[in-house]
Amino acid sequence: MTVNNKVCDPVLCSGEEVLSRDLLLSGTFEALIAGDAPTLRLLTEEERRDSLASILAVRPAGDLWVFAYGSLIWNPVIHSVEQRPARISGWHRSFCVATVSGRGSPDNPGLVLGLDEGGACDGVALRLAEEDLAHELELLWRREMVAHAYIPRWVGLLDESGMRFGSGIAFTMDPLASAYAGGLSHEARVQRLATASGSIGSSADYLFRTRDGLRALGIMDEALEGLAADVEAAQLQSSARLR
Repeated sequence: MTVNNKVCDPVLCSGEEVLSRDLLLSGTFEALIAGDAPTLRLLTEEERRDSLASILAVRPAGDLWVFAYGSLIWNPVIHSVEQRPARISGWHRSFCVATVSGRGSPDNPGLVLGLDEGGACDGVALRLAEEDLAHELELLWRREMVAHAYIPRWVGLLDESGMRFGSGIAFTMDPLASAYAGGLSHEARVQRLATASGSIGSSADYLFRTRDGLRALGIMDEALEGLAADVEAAQLQSSARLR
């Protein structure tokens, strides 16, 4: 499996993304999230700074990588100088994050990906340039830590032969967060993904783009493939009923 300088497939990247660097730099992303869900408590700038400072305080020696397992694959936003396939152990990709904003609403919460405990996960490691770390990590924290759901942590990055090549930051799910939806049934998960949407898009689009982004990298996630097929079928059935 090879990874080009552009992580996502050109077809996936051809459209304009709602979630962009400009949106994060201007603070508009936070305003969009607040507009979707006025009662949702967002992290303050101080809380985000403290979170970032805490993880950098225990940074392992060597290059700094970020582990991409969902939308960071097909819409990374941050600038990286190297991308390579990576596997992490002890965590698996799961639609376990309920969202009442962005890709869902308070009336119809959506779902996005988190890393839940157990198993392993294949994704992409993004290496950041040392001279750009402060700016790029600030953008990353504005994106991923807008509200409380994730616990950023260092994970070991394994290459295709199973050898460790570095350490990366991964956004793992906090099972104590109110956004944790790991206990949903498969049917409930399909229903949310098929129907929920918010100011930056739909949960279904997030799912399909992640599936296609993984495929473009030669990564076949059987659980995600099956979920996507069931969501597509649910949407077709809904469209047929409306005719």
